[in-house]
Amino acid sequence: MSTMLLSIKPEYAKVILEGKKQYEFRKIKPKEYVNHIILYASSPQKQVVGEAVIDEILEGTPKEIWEITKSAAGITRKLFFSYYAGKDKAVAYKLKDVVTYKVPKELSDYGISQAPQSFIYLDRTETVL
Repeated sequence: MSTMLLSIKPEYAKVILEGKKQYEFRKIKPKEYVNHIILYASSPQKQVVGEAVIDEILEGTPKEIWEITKSAAGITRKLFFSYYAGKDKAVAYKLKDVVTYKVPKELSDYGISQAPQSFIYLDRTETVL
């Protein structure tokens, strides 16, 4: 199992953990073998708040991806298309088995000293609950 730690704005991390946002949108696709994410709620929260399994990675034009994900995107159409403005490609991680940490963790718990701009790969073989 390969894992990446994603920096996500706290408001989006919250709706992922609540199950209202079942897709995480990015502009680039990760390495093929990544199937697990750790959710880092960025500033002002600055804590690792949960994790999820990547069920599927979708790629297509922003319009195609919106049509597939809109019912569980957890964001507005306007925000979605604003994020992909000027881009020909959109990537969506379909999330499942989302776990909220009862006690948020620190980046140092993962051997990381500073938050990644977007994401970093972690070398992990087990889930930390």
